[in-house]
Amino acid sequence: MDIGRIGIWTAQFDHQPWAAVAEAAAELDELGYGALWFHEYHGREPLAQAALLLGATTRIPIATGIAVIYARDPMAMAASQRMLCEAFPGRFLLGIGISHRPTVEGTRGHVYGPPLAEMRAYLDAMDAAPYDSPRAAEEPRVLAALGPKMLELARDRAIGGHPYFVPVEHTRRAREALGAGPLLAPELAVVLERDPNRARAIARRHTVPYLARENYTNNLRRLDYGDDDFADGGSDRLVDALVGWGSLDDIVERAYAHLEAGADHVCIQVLPADPAAIPRREWRELAAALFG
Repeated sequence: MDIGRIGIWTAQFDHQPWAAVAEAAAELDELGYGALWFHEYHGREPLAQAALLLGATTRIPIATGIAVIYARDPMAMAASQRMLCEAFPGRFLLGIGISHRPTVEGTRGHVYGPPLAEMRAYLDAMDAAPYDSPRAAEEPRVLAALGPKMLELARDRAIGGHPYFVPVEHTRRAREALGAGPLLAPELAVVLERDPNRARAIARRHTVPYLARENYTNNLRRLDYGDDDFADGGSDRLVDALVGWGSLDDIVERAYAHLEAGADHVCIQVLPADPAAIPRREWRELAAALFG
């Protein structure tokens, strides 16, 4: 599977009618991005949406970033992946992850187990799941991975890792943990705004909910950020490390900083001023700066 060096990650699709989503995805296909990543939270079911996105596009690989293991049993996850990989060879990348305790227990009503053990058992069950239909030659998957042990599991049991909400220094450490071969595809949030106050205000709207999740704060603590950095949506130091902002050149420079730190592919998440809007203008401008 060829996903190129730069893709788009978006949470905006859940806020728009399907016709608008399909039109935006088709444009991303034409703009030359290497992959289209989207999330699972309170909106559309991701594997069904992946099928629709694959049907709405002709070239671009579609990736879940990520499908939650507690949302479906391993046999269902494996069957969906195998079906999509057979129907769209080389175009579906399954990203899976453990999500977060408040969502898993509070929203879904499941018991949130030890992350590494839960993921390892889930992968075992996926691999052993029966499937009677034809299968594709390749059925790639990546794991949402932040800490060294989950990155090692991504190295050993997947084609690589998809870290989310991480600064460039995490990418350096993740490459060391993965070694030279596996895929490393970090997400990078960006704001196309040159004014520091406006840019950081948009960025903090993004950082506030994630800084309430211990998976992310524990990871950031390993990178020498602390309680003072997590307060009030994040210190300027932390916000600037997590969210690239400024001119198009500034955004391109940040994306390439991740590539130079060891990433194979950077999933750019544009944070628009209107959090529900699909940032199609920004996607066009970025494509011109990156590929034009």
